[in-house]
Amino acid sequence: MRRRELIALLACSAVAWPRSAQPQPSTKLHRIGIIDNSPIWDAFREGLREHGYREGQNIAFEYRYAGGLPDRLVWVAAELVRTPVDLIATFGTPPTLAAKQATATIPIVMIGIGDPVGAGLISNLARPGGNITGNTVLGPDLASKRLQLLKEAIPSLSRVGFLWNPDNASHSAQLTDLKAVADVMGLKIILASARSSDELTDALTAMTRDHPEAFLMTSDPLHLLSIPTIIAFLASNRLPGMFPTREIVTAGGLLSYGASLPDLFRRAAAYADKILLGTSPATLPVEQPAKFELVINFRTAKELGITIPPALLGRADEVIE
Repeated sequence: MRRRELIALLACSAVAWPRSAQPQPSTKLHRIGIIDNSPIWDAFREGLREHGYREGQNIAFEYRYAGGLPDRLVWVAAELVRTPVDLIATFGTPPTLAAKQATATIPIVMIGIGDPVGAGLISNLARPGGNITGNTVLGPDLASKRLQLLKEAIPSLSRVGFLWNPDNASHSAQLTDLKAVADVMGLKIILASARSSDELTDALTAMTRDHPEAFLMTSDPLHLLSIPTIIAFLASNRLPGMFPTREIVTAGGLLSYGASLPDLFRRAAAYADKILLGTSPATLPVEQPAKFELVINFRTAKELGITIPPALLGRADEVIE
């Protein structure tokens, strides 16, 4: 059951650029470079279509794949610069840092960054000041909020596993904030560190040796590509999880709290449109989410034998039965 759609619509319309006030796309064929294409990028492409772009007519995509690996990210970003492309679109902090290292002139539209200022990508949110702009998921603040909601869902909780990527510059701030809140709440954080998909299973297995009672993870792009593996692992170990996106809860996770990931991708297309029409990314403020959604999978809760408090169910934006 979904609620507050009207609030979400009003919030989005307040920050969206009205299409009627924008120039129409030119007939020039613009090239956009995308690192690690996956189904979530469909929302970005759909957003571009809404702004009048048609693949093969006035837009073309150059795809390069790095699998989230730092050395490979640097190489593919440099390759896109050599192609060349008119704009690079990135999801997450490591690809954006690699693109920044590769070029100071080609515009970069970043999507779903946890802490773009702390990661050294931009000078400030209001006026980025370089060749990078886009949107943020406000990662550091959300980590503690997710922990609080998880504790509310499971009042007896005392030990929480946390999956993070040490190579993601946005994660240090999240981890610091999470540990501070955990100390106040009397919770122990058990770290699972995975820099690549090859390290994931071993990291999760090592985490379980410290007997966590629940699980948290970031929105690291590398880890999001491994969601089926993560969900299957949690199910086999009967571990409830709190996640950053609704899509993971529909796949079997227990809870999620965060901005809509498809919406972030779709809205990033508006940045690409303005930049391709001549606006400097240095002058485009980085957008922050207008709304955060709490989603609960009631079916997963029953399978795990967890009784979600009625007060928390009542605050949910969506409950999957």
